[in-house]
Amino acid sequence: MNTQAPPARGSIGELTVYFLRLGLLGFGGPVALVGQMERELVAERGWLSSEQMRESIAICQSLPGPLAIQVGIYISYLRGGFWGAWAGGWAFILPNFVIVAALGALYVYLGDLQPVTAVFYGVSPAVIALILHSCYRLAKLGMEDPVQWAIAAVCFVVTVILRTEVALLFIGAGVIGILYYGNLFRRRPPIVLQVGAAPVLAQLVAVTSNSTLAKLLLFFLKAGSLTFGSGLVIVPFLEQGLVQQYGWLDQRQFLIAVAVGMISPGPVVITATFVGYLVAGFWGSLVSTIGIFLPSFILVLVAAPLLAKYRANPNVQGFVKGAYAAAIGTILGACILLGRIAIGDWLTALIGIASLAVLFRWKVSNPLLIAATAIVGLIAFPLLQPDWVMVK
Repeated sequence: MNTQAPPARGSIGELTVYFLRLGLLGFGGPVALVGQMERELVAERGWLSSEQMRESIAICQSLPGPLAIQVGIYISYLRGGFWGAWAGGWAFILPNFVIVAALGALYVYLGDLQPVTAVFYGVSPAVIALILHSCYRLAKLGMEDPVQWAIAAVCFVVTVILRTEVALLFIGAGVIGILYYGNLFRRRPPIVLQVGAAPVLAQLVAVTSNSTLAKLLLFFLKAGSLTFGSGLVIVPFLEQGLVQQYGWLDQRQFLIAVAVGMISPGPVVITATFVGYLVAGFWGSLVSTIGIFLPSFILVLVAAPLLAKYRANPNVQGFVKGAYAAAIGTILGACILLGRIAIGDWLTALIGIASLAVLFRWKVSNPLLIAATAIVGLIAFPLLQPDWVMVK
């Protein structure tokens, strides 16, 4: 196989078929999905070279948005051009949308049943463990020095105590990263504003319509531009908006939405589909899905070519390092906030600790862990009858 020559253009049909299959069967989170794409598209199909694959991953890691989806969009762009990117990207998302929208419908119609409450009594502390374990892996991957840890600590405290708008944390952290790691005063970087444009523009979006669908669309457009480092980054942002600001969900429902996003194929941000269905039925799930993923298409098609040219710029790298550190801090802060809801007695504390231990000791898949803790909840809930659990 030639790993250096650029691959020939492919058909939109083959892109669509491949990413439909990947979206349906792709479990394991962004790292696993990107690894599967690298194995299948480089080693097996020869769609692109090893060098192009590494460059695609590096570029998409520098952009806000769910990594696996953006790598898929970028590969589709390289293989099929502008329309190939749209076809491959939405084909990747479509199976996740169908699965999660169906789960949303089931929850809406069955959520009042005690077994459903029992399942999520056991599952909720496992979700906290999954978030903590993912945060640990992200920290190992991208936290390099004490300055990043200091940024993360500040964002952690702000998230826990003040629940301040997360977009401001990311923008501020990115600016600190530019000042500390970059060379802003020696040369003005043309790309920094491009990298930070999505959060800034999202911050300025005002919801002026009384339509719930319009509010959902604008809210998730804003959220879709804030996922630096991992889809988990939007957890604190979603909690603030969905629970605190709009009151669309209570905190127990929000934890259930996060759990569904983590156990379904595809990125965690597919949580938006579940939330949309709970708030406004099928059309709510559709507009929420469009809102959460549309910024990824725009960023990949507009900013990715610029980042490919300026990725080595120290100011760009500084912004990404600062925003990445903010991601770690806000995820940990969200774990504290959500943990107060998920853990309320000795059994849920035990489930959380045991789940974390299992994740660190063995490579257990998310669906398997969720299934095991769901069984524990089904058995224990009728026996203990915990009155602290918020029932739908």
